[in-house]
Amino acid sequence: MRPDAAKHGQNDGLSIFASVRPRLFGIAYRMLGSAAEAEDVVQDVWLRWQQSANRKTVENPPAYLATTTTRLCINLAQSAHSRRETYTGTWLPEPVDTSADPGLGAERGEALKLAVLLLLEKLSPTERAAYVLGEAFDYPYDEIASILQTEEANVRQLVSRARKHIADGRRTSVSSSEQRRFLEAFIAAAQNGDMTALEGLFAEDVVSYSDGGGYVRAAGVPVSGRKHVATFIAAISKWCWKGVTLDWVETNGQAAVLVLRDGVPFGLTIDASEQGINEI
Repeated sequence: MRPDAAKHGQNDGLSIFASVRPRLFGIAYRMLGSAAEAEDVVQDVWLRWQQSANRKTVENPPAYLATTTTRLCINLAQSAHSRRETYTGTWLPEPVDTSADPGLGAERGEALKLAVLLLLEKLSPTERAAYVLGEAFDYPYDEIASILQTEEANVRQLVSRARKHIADGRRTSVSSSEQRRFLEAFIAAAQNGDMTALEGLFAEDVVSYSDGGGYVRAAGVPVSGRKHVATFIAAISKWCWKGVTLDWVETNGQAAVLVLRDGVPFGLTIDASEQGINEI
């Protein structure tokens, strides 16, 4: 092969990969709940694609790349489950900044919300893959079956079980403007340690999650129930909000606040329904 022909082939390979990269990252991020791990998977897929000797024989490169990404994520999710069993405190999905539209590649945004990603963690990696491919990226059942190397009927069952799990764990979210209004009211009440105002914002079964990763101060276990969460938030208000700066951002398609305290940034977001704030 002439050098210029080889270079042309490399350029074609790069062009194909670049065109689907946002989707590959979107699949990996929803599967793993970690932007860093998703980037590692996408980089691994690129290396495999770049080094593949039979790349030109691939009839459908986007499908091939999505399949490779999904299978790598299933393997990684299986090992991540055991790691998270020994994780310090509560593990939460890593939020991503969507205010600048980083190209997560989703046709549907519901499967990007942190509350949904947290529920996806309780599914098996295969169930998670079927749900993400079907709900977030609208893959048909037969194509999901090909990616997962299973029967189409099995895929339908996997997606059905995943949908039921998500529906059972979720309430219908409020609009984006209401979400922001709830978050603004929560911050004001939290800063003042106002127990009455906090309880008025919360659903009866509200849950507060904190993930410090063992590096910063955080609640070791989730705090649940309107009274308990309000008491917890009011108690930490004496030190939590002193000398902080707040920056409004959009993470995972929802309003959030980036809080900088003593040089350490942490993110704060909520999930709210007509009953009030369900999760913090």
